[in-house]
Formats: sequence, C-alpha cells, structure tokens
Amino acid sequence: MANEHRAGMTSARSGFISRFTLGSGALTFAAKDTLDIAGYPTRAGSPVLQDAPEATAHAAVIQQLLDSGGCQLQGKTTLHELAFGVTGINAWSGTPLNPRYPAAVVAGNTEVSQAITDCLYGALGLLAASQGTMNNFLYGNACHQNYETICGGTGAGPDHPGTDAVHSHMTNTRMTDPEVLEQRFPVRVEEFAIRTGSGGHGRFPGGAGVVRRLRFLEPMTATLLSSRRLPPPYGLAGGGPGACGRNRLIRADGRVIELRGDDEVQVRAGDQIVIETPGGGGYGPPD
Repeated sequence: MANEHRAGMTSARSGFISRFTLGSGALTFAAKDTLDIAGYPTRAGSPVLQDAPEATAHAAVIQQLLDSGGCQLQGKTTLHELAFGVTGINAWSGTPLNPRYPAAVVAGNTEVSQAITDCLYGALGLLAASQGTMNNFLYGNACHQNYETICGGTGAGPDHPGTDAVHSHMTNTRMTDPEVLEQRFPVRVEEFAIRTGSGGHGRFPGGAGVVRRLRFLEPMTATLLSSRRLPPPYGLAGGGPGACGRNRLIRADGRVIELRGDDEVQVRAGDQIVIETPGGGGYGPPD
C-alpha cells in the first residue's frame, strides 16, 4: 500500500482490520489482508494474467477498479472465501477443487476434502485410504429435521493399524446420543455397531466401518450424500482395500431397496434405512 494512505487507516470492527479510502465513486469494495495494495502477485485463472506473479495480477485488478473512477477501496479485511484469491480471482479456477459454472459444486467440505486428503496420503505412501466420506444422512418433514454424519474406518500406516468407527481427516463431528435422538425425533435407533470385517487386510489392517439402522415412526424425506460406495478405500504397500459402503431401504413389509451413494427417498412409518460405512485400507501384505 502506498505510504501516503497509511495515515488514513483506522481500526474497525465487522471484519475490517483497517479502513482507508483510495479512489472515488459510489461502488465500494475491500481487499483481503493478504494483499499488498502497492501491488504484488497472484497467479490467476485469467489467461491474461497467467504469466503474472500472484500479487501483481491481483493488484492489477484492483488498480483497474480504482482507475475506472467508479469505485473506492475502503480498507483491508480478514474476510475470505478460502479457495479464492484476494480479489476473487482464483489460480485454480476450472479444476475439481474450484470448478466453473455449470459444474456441480456440492459437498466440497464434506466429501471432496476427504478424497483430496486420501489422495495426498496415498501419493506420499504414508497412509492407506480411510473411509473417504462423512456419510451425510438427512431426514425430516414439516415438523422435524435432522442431519447426521456417520463414522467409519481409517486407513492403516507403516507402523499402525487403522481405527474402527471414527471420523477421519478434517471431520470431527459427533453422533447424538440415541436417548436424546429418540426423545426429540420420531425415529428409533435399531442398530449402531462396528461393521466387523470391513477393514482391509494387511500387516496392519484397516479400521472397520459401522452399521447404523434407523426405523422411522412418521413419514419423512431421507437424503443420503455418501462416497466410496463403488471404488473401495485403497490399501497401500500390498495391503487390501477396505469394504465399500452400502445404503439400503427396508420397507415395513420386508422389501429391500438398494440406494445409491447420493439418493433421496420417501420413507413411511415402519420403514428402516440401513447405512454400512466403509472400512479403511490395510497396509503391507498380510503375514
């Protein structure tokens, strides 16, 4: 930032670390604190800026806003959009981590981040794949709504087995106690158990997933957003893969309907949904 504008900065609340004014006009904006307003880099998704250092590219965008005569830069803020650069231009635009419209963008936090973490661990040879999903399970009607994430198995490493029935990587949510769940919602927890044998074989075996079975006492809409229902969590260094996850609906009359990893179904009183979560991959060939 140019020195002549530093004297005008004042601390402020509501996300601003400092306030000042550059340019003139009715349209105002703020820059993120990671940007030196004087100009520096950003490798942007724009072909025009492809060869520019990151800060320079971002600064060029800000300079264009100021030169337009219709904008004011109001200060520096702590607010950010994580995947995006300080001006909203993104070096990774068009990739699976930040796809362009009209690509699907759901579940980046819950599912894509799991896949990325597994990919990095696997590429470095550090850890077999964990369950790779949060097994998002939503159900409700006009009066009741609930959202669960369900644990599974973690991958084994070169000196340790995987862990049974836990969330993995960036996920740390906890399950509501059955007594509380059944008191607040018209459901019954028929089963919540370790899914024996679902961890991958190996010198160090993968952790086991779980089986969760809910019976519905009222008609509801149930939605599932879950991964690793087709490709299994991989083993590493000769270890076996963990078991794929499985979702199914058991009607009150006994009919069984297999559900996809991403699915939505109307349940009636007496119906059950059974979710079997993936196990983690094993590490090393079995002894």
